[in-house]
Amino acid sequence: MSDQDASKMTGAQALVGTLADHGVKACFANPGTSEMHLVTALDGEPRIRSVLCLFEGVATGAADGYARVAGTPAMTLLHLGAGYLNAGANIHNAGRANTPMINVIGDHAVPHLKYDAPLTSDIVGLAGPNSRWIKSANKVDQTGTLAAEAYAASFGPKPGPVSLLLPADSAWLEGGKLGEQLPVPSLRQVSDSRIQAAADAIAKASNPVIIMNGTALTEEGLQSAARLRAAGVRVMTDTFYGKMRRGAGVFAPERMQYFAEGAMDDLAGSDLMILTGTSAPVAFFSYPGKPSLLVPEGCELLDLGDASTDSAETLSALAAAMNAADAAPVETLVQPDAPAGDLTAQSVGQSLARHMPENALVSDDGVSNGLLSYLPTQNAQPHDWMMLTGGAIGQGMPLALGAAIAAPDRKVICLSGDGAGMYTNQALWSMAREGADVTTIVFVNHSYRILNIELYRTGAGNPGPTAKNMLSIGGPDIDWVQLSTSLGVPAVEATTAEAFDKALAEAIAAPGTCLIAAVVPV
Repeated sequence: MSDQDASKMTGAQALVGTLADHGVKACFANPGTSEMHLVTALDGEPRIRSVLCLFEGVATGAADGYARVAGTPAMTLLHLGAGYLNAGANIHNAGRANTPMINVIGDHAVPHLKYDAPLTSDIVGLAGPNSRWIKSANKVDQTGTLAAEAYAASFGPKPGPVSLLLPADSAWLEGGKLGEQLPVPSLRQVSDSRIQAAADAIAKASNPVIIMNGTALTEEGLQSAARLRAAGVRVMTDTFYGKMRRGAGVFAPERMQYFAEGAMDDLAGSDLMILTGTSAPVAFFSYPGKPSLLVPEGCELLDLGDASTDSAETLSALAAAMNAADAAPVETLVQPDAPAGDLTAQSVGQSLARHMPENALVSDDGVSNGLLSYLPTQNAQPHDWMMLTGGAIGQGMPLALGAAIAAPDRKVICLSGDGAGMYTNQALWSMAREGADVTTIVFVNHSYRILNIELYRTGAGNPGPTAKNMLSIGGPDIDWVQLSTSLGVPAVEATTAEAFDKALAEAIAAPGTCLIAAVVPV
């Protein structure tokens, strides 16, 4: 670009060009009027693939899925504070997964803010608590510089979502400048002394356990975890994690139980708990008479770093300090016989284990049915499993969309409850439009099944007609085949194990987007 041309660069062009220079390759967008100059800037930037999403929560969920697979952030394009609020649940999930994400939020032109137009809001106040970094480019010459800062900040010190506000006048005015590339923070290393202290503590403990997350769940990290397991250390993951390598040829750690009482029973007798890539385990909710902190009484807690640390390197260093030469066995490939009879979450898992192709990506928003499908796939072809980390349902379909954009050569499988799916079913339309290779499985029971379980666990009493109606999504029943088809995604319904197995085999064999409505018991 000539000096003359450069002087005519708009702020929007500077922002988009800077992100492209830094390697951003995807933008998941739900733009509005204040972002029109960003839209035209994207039109002129072939290095960034722009994906239209019909709801902001789909855009942010897709950006989360993209980064979990690609390892680099995507950008989103959100319309003022209201757009951010629509996007917020899946930004929360991404934050809990420590996923880098660059949220570009449009705002009114700076001189227009004083008139308090209808969409005016305190965007910094709204987005700040859910952002690792947040700034507003109130002057056109700031747009490129702040875009570079935002990219670097999304990587840390603790990776996660960042927010860059772009007032409309900073977008349309000329005088934008590309930002210079900044150093990207790396995950921290745990000190040798801390590693040795952990090794010494393990040597003294009777029943040590490691709880891990982050890079420890890569294939390389799991290799070190297998050495620790062979050396007598119990190895567990958090209940929910961002992404983990699983299947044949991979060491399978145990998984922390979801229900607090089950987790405490399972951990009983542990006298040393080491944390790496995570924090101390806590119950998802507070329950009358049940613990919040899931650490047995008398168990020593030893912290080897949260999500800002390289937990894979921590495990490797710890195994070396312990002289752990052997490794626990890895999983062997087991492809079960075809299931028959009633369709259940377990038989769905059996079919997945039978037909899942090598290197598949699984997006799990199955809520109450996800675990029952998770267990039979432990011995499937090697694959990556991605979970709902922040507890805000409606992640599964958007996450699968983003994963498919990041890795078009890999089959993506989405598991979603019907309640969760109704939060962000607009993602199906984007899948169809983009030709994403995603097979979506919706567990159809016309109920918020997990809430029916929790109703009793919280001691809220026996539900009457009103309470039961609040936890049911039947009457009318949602027709997922018609819904999916109307959004451009071919769909079938399966009510038996045999029918589902056949439908899944056909879906896996054919590229492209499809949906299977799996009718399972309440």
